[in-house]
Amino acid sequence: MIKKIKSELLTSIKSKRLNVFLLFLFSAFIILIFTKLSKEYTNTVTFNIKKINVPQDKVILNDSTHKLAITLKTHGFKWLKYYLGNPTISIDFSKEVYKKQNTFIYTKSVSYLNETKPFKNEVKLLNISPDTLVFKYDTNLVKKVPVALETDISFAPGFDIMSNYKAIPDSVTVIGPHEMVNNINVLKTEKVLLSNVKTNISTTVKLVLPEHTNDLKFSTKNVGFVANVEKFTEGTVKIPIQIINLPKDVLIKYFPKEVKVSYYTSLDNFSKIKANDFKVICDYNKVNTNQSVLIPELVKAPEGVKHVKLNQQKIEFIILK
Repeated sequence: MIKKIKSELLTSIKSKRLNVFLLFLFSAFIILIFTKLSKEYTNTVTFNIKKINVPQDKVILNDSTHKLAITLKTHGFKWLKYYLGNPTISIDFSKEVYKKQNTFIYTKSVSYLNETKPFKNEVKLLNISPDTLVFKYDTNLVKKVPVALETDISFAPGFDIMSNYKAIPDSVTVIGPHEMVNNINVLKTEKVLLSNVKTNISTTVKLVLPEHTNDLKFSTKNVGFVANVEKFTEGTVKIPIQIINLPKDVLIKYFPKEVKVSYYTSLDNFSKIKANDFKVICDYNKVNTNQSVLIPELVKAPEGVKHVKLNQQKIEFIILK
């Protein structure tokens, strides 16, 4: 029993000594870090360029320089934000550049940046590389481009849409270099995949943008996709056949005199469909020699019907004189 107690005491003492040692080691490390950070250091940092107030009718091309290597002198604590962050420097295109041919030129001295840029007093700017930035630009073209909906949609039995799918907006304004924008004639959407649909559709879909669009601006990159889904039913009507282009000196007898037309429409629209809304003809001029059949054609159908079909494909006839 005594041995066990002595063993536990020794273990406790050793553990406390280890904790004290680790505490002193950590404290020494912190002091070392603070000592290092309190000293002044000179180093070069890469700054990204933030372009502000670029004229609306101009676009900066991607092959322009977008970075500055700036040599700074400051205390270690100040360096932390440059190493841990993503440093940027703003260039105001309304007053800090000048135009030369198809370029904007930015060239500023170290003293100018020390006076005007957001470096704290404790940070001294020593050097800039390159000392001149050249921004190539192109004149913007503004073009309204139609949206094309890409869909793969199936409906539940007895359901369909009366009108076409709608994109909202149905066109997108594209702004960018003339050569790039001029080649964009349509913007397709990502494919909308839906199955067994029986309710109205209302969703948002992304546009499929052209490659290398950094120089392009789009009024929107998403469009609304809507459709009114309705309950549908099938209907049929019998339509009399009209013979056209029959010579005055020719008399024929044909059978049948009328054909059945089937169609698909919404329940709300079903009662509005009348037989005289349809028209079926047979063109005598299209009869081949030695042929005794006419081909019926549907030349008129009302709005609000889909999948209209003639149930008779041939009309037999004989010439009486």
